[in-house]
Amino acid sequence: MRPYSLECMDGRARCGRFETKHGPFETPQFMPIGTRGSVKGVDVERLREIGTQILLVNTYHLWLRPGPETIRALGGIHGFTAWRGPILSDSGGFQVFSLKNMVRLSDEGVEFRSHLDGSRQFLSPEKSTRIQEELGVDIAMALDECTSPGLTHEEVEESLYLTIRWAKRSLAARQKQSTCLFGITQGGVFRDLRTWAAEELGALDFDGLAVGGLSVGEPKDRMYEVLDYHVQQLPSDKIRYLMGVGTPRDIIEAVHCGVDLFDCVIPTRAGRFGRAYVRGERPFINLKNAEHSTQDGSLDSSCSCLACRNYSRGYISHLFKVGEMLGPQLLTIHNLTHYLELMQRIRQAIRSKEFEAFYQAEKKRWLNVEAEDLSLD
Repeated sequence: MRPYSLECMDGRARCGRFETKHGPFETPQFMPIGTRGSVKGVDVERLREIGTQILLVNTYHLWLRPGPETIRALGGIHGFTAWRGPILSDSGGFQVFSLKNMVRLSDEGVEFRSHLDGSRQFLSPEKSTRIQEELGVDIAMALDECTSPGLTHEEVEESLYLTIRWAKRSLAARQKQSTCLFGITQGGVFRDLRTWAAEELGALDFDGLAVGGLSVGEPKDRMYEVLDYHVQQLPSDKIRYLMGVGTPRDIIEAVHCGVDLFDCVIPTRAGRFGRAYVRGERPFINLKNAEHSTQDGSLDSSCSCLACRNYSRGYISHLFKVGEMLGPQLLTIHNLTHYLELMQRIRQAIRSKEFEAFYQAEKKRWLNVEAEDLSLD
């Protein structure tokens, strides 16, 4: 029996429920990122308060420090973090390949030097699966190779061969059937390779499938183009996860294509840099801008988060100007609340068969700022 159950659809947008050994979560859903076992600046009480249903942790970082043995001794990943709900871990592959010149790749796996102390380490599909099972996560990811934009068709094809072989080895290495395992499709922006990835990985006994290798530097319109056809190539009875994406606009576009699950550093990173995502005519504001320094209103009058209940824009702007850590903490809580409330509104719109109108309204808000610099600096 599949852990994912599809409850309703509106167009290609889907509502569902995914069961794990630490409880269920609704879809579409967003996962706050707790890279080293902690969402930056936010404790688990606040995470529960704002409606978090599932967290993401990073296999690479937790493997190197403090190590799966220590985490297991401290109650597994749930006891270690004090988060008792579902937890998904990535495979560690993206972090390893981001080391670039410190990496040596082979069919067996990837050898690299630790960013902590320069020690030689080796990660294979089997080892990645074993580490994630030792951590005690609810959902583990198969090891894959994430390609960079600008590669030729031949280079991406060769990489995809490796990802497919590693996916099969990851499945064969699984020992705990209670730990769900997701495969990851690659293929860059090449339609034939994405199609091949969907066919090969869709035929394997994964509990869900993720779309990898997008939002890594390609133009936004190319990402949306891939999502438009590729998501529908994935099995309809399995959860569909878009890795590392993205802005609220990216999320509504992906839900419109049939994606169920998301993660991204944007809401927490934006919070540390002074950007608040809000409802209304404009989708975000920058608290570092002078115009906010004397405003006594909340960040967002429609938001009930800790920051909006208690503090003015002017006060939070002040916190950033004087370097007080409370500023980034409050803004991070607000942004995560905004993302999770967005997912709730999306689910409500799908259930009431009003998602298309919701999608068009949200898309229009973002088109007003499309030409602006959306980078965080």
